[in-house]
Parts: sequence; C-alpha cells; structure tokens
Amino acid sequence: MVPPPIEQARMLSYTPSQIRDSRLKLESAGRVLPVRAAFVILVRNSELHELRATVRQLEDQFNARHHYPYVFLNNEPFTDEFKQHMEWATSGDCHFGLIPYEHWSMPPWVDRVRAKWAMAMMGNRVPYGDSESYRKMCRYESGFFFRHPLLADFDYYWRVEPGVEFTCSIPYDPFQYMVRHGKQYGFAISVREFPLTVRTLWSTTNAFRAAYPEYIAPNNTLRWLTTSGGRYNMCHFWSNFEIGSLAFLRSPQYMAYFDFLDRAGGFFLERWGDAPVHSLAVAMFLNKSQVHYFDLGYYHKPFQNCPTDPDYNEQHCFCHANRSMVFNEDSCTSAWLAL
Repeated sequence: MVPPPIEQARMLSYTPSQIRDSRLKLESAGRVLPVRAAFVILVRNSELHELRATVRQLEDQFNARHHYPYVFLNNEPFTDEFKQHMEWATSGDCHFGLIPYEHWSMPPWVDRVRAKWAMAMMGNRVPYGDSESYRKMCRYESGFFFRHPLLADFDYYWRVEPGVEFTCSIPYDPFQYMVRHGKQYGFAISVREFPLTVRTLWSTTNAFRAAYPEYIAPNNTLRWLTTSGGRYNMCHFWSNFEIGSLAFLRSPQYMAYFDFLDRAGGFFLERWGDAPVHSLAVAMFLNKSQVHYFDLGYYHKPFQNCPTDPDYNEQHCFCHANRSMVFNEDSCTSAWLAL
C-alpha cells in the first residue's frame, strides 16, 4: 500500500535514529543469551511513566538476572526522553522502532464510510467501540509486529504492555522453558470476548478452514473455543501477556489466516481483536502440547493471574490467589487445562 503524499512527506522528514535506534549496553558486549528472545512493547511516548513502573517491576522480578533485550515500537518517533528513561530502567539492550504507515492504517480495500459508521454504531457499547486507533492496534498486533526489522534476529517474544504488574518473582526462564519443552505459545489469562466485536469472525474463520484444510492440525484444540453446537464460545487467550514463537507467527498457515481476515475487513468493519485472532490461530494450527499456561503473577486491569500453589505464592508473590482470574466464571483456563 502506497502512503498518501502527506505521509510520504512526513516519513522523509524523519532522521534514521527516529526510524530505528538500537542502544546497546556496554556490559552486554560478548554476552550470549540462551534464547534469541526479546520483550516486545507497543507504546506511546505519553505512556512513559506507566511503562517505567512496569519495566522496573519486570526487571526486579525476572530480567535483572537474565538481561534479555527490549524492542519498543511506536507509530510516532520516540522522544529522546523516552529512550533515555528506558535505557536507565532496563538491564538489556534497547531497540526503538517506528511502525511503517502501511502497517498502522486502514487498508484501501476497506470501505472507510462503512467503517466509520460501524464505529459510530458500536460507540460506547463495548470498550474502544468507536476507536479507530484501537482497531489499528489490533490489526498491527495480529499481523505485523513480528515483521518489524528489529525482530528479524529473534526467535521468541514476550509481549509487555504499559501499566501491567508482575506480582511474583519468576525463578526460572520462561523462554528456555518454551524451547526445552517444544512450546509455541504461552498465556497467563483467558477470558471471553464481547460478542458484538466479533460477529463475523467465526464465520470468516470457517471460510478460511474450508479454503485451506491442509493448514488445520489434525489434533487441534478448536473444541476449546466452540460450543456443542459448533459456534464460537468467545474464549480467547488474553494477549496482553503472551510468550510465543515468532516462527509460528511467520508460518505460511498463520500468514495465510491473517491475510484472509485482513481482506475481509473485520478489524475495522467490526472490532476484531488480536486476542481472539491469535487464539483461533493457536487452536487451529497447534496441538495442546505446544501451548503452555504460565501460572505466574500477572495483573492487567481488571484481571489477574495469581499462582494458587501456597508454597510458591508465599515465597514469591504479593498477589491474592483467591482473586485469580481462574476462579472467574468468564475465565476459560479451567476448560483449557481439562482438554
């Protein structure tokens, strides 16, 4: 997609360091990490202080002992203030990248008038119902973040968002766990989607399955997110926390699925979220042994996961196990574990 002239002019005004800027720690020279992995954070400059708190907690609970790098992505150039504060807060190398216009825009095949009308009709009936920028974010997280050049040298990612909390120390390396046990996707919280936002996502997914039957894993887990009548039950992994294989997202089957959904226009004509998109893809293309439930301390308003093992909780956590999302009727985690 060719950007409009005003966007082309704006991009030409950016300096190389505004488009891509890697700031390496002196102490990381010669260091070889056990897994080619990074934290990936989509963030605005205005979210600096929320992210500082999150990153400091993540460092204290885990990364100060491991020094994995960070990849920060933004649809606007990062400020020098943002970069400096993130350098101070982190123990790993910091990479700052600008998102290309064509990855953060409404594609030309989507009827903009229809999309704007759909946003107005959805309004405040669901969170971000009338937000175009939220839809751009969902489309980007569904189909583009893993294509950014800053992620080219990594095999695994850990998604982090500003304002989240890590409420337990993590005494092992989740990245190494994923590699050693052949895991492709990991989650901490599952929840149900607002039906209004995904009215045609399931029918579009079924159309994809009919068109590409060779991509569907024979021992898939589609039964986890379907009713006895074969309808979508709205279950999904809450993708604000996920640890995953970049090879999975770059695979022919996932790329074909995203392109199929993108052409259907539902990211804008409805409000398809990256969480149900990732979840449906995981359920279609992976088997259960390739997916892992990380029972660690994690809070994203308004939900949390808190380990229920009393010894682990007492030694490592400051969360309340009885408030964990697994006990909420809208959680799908128990059903997943029972597969």
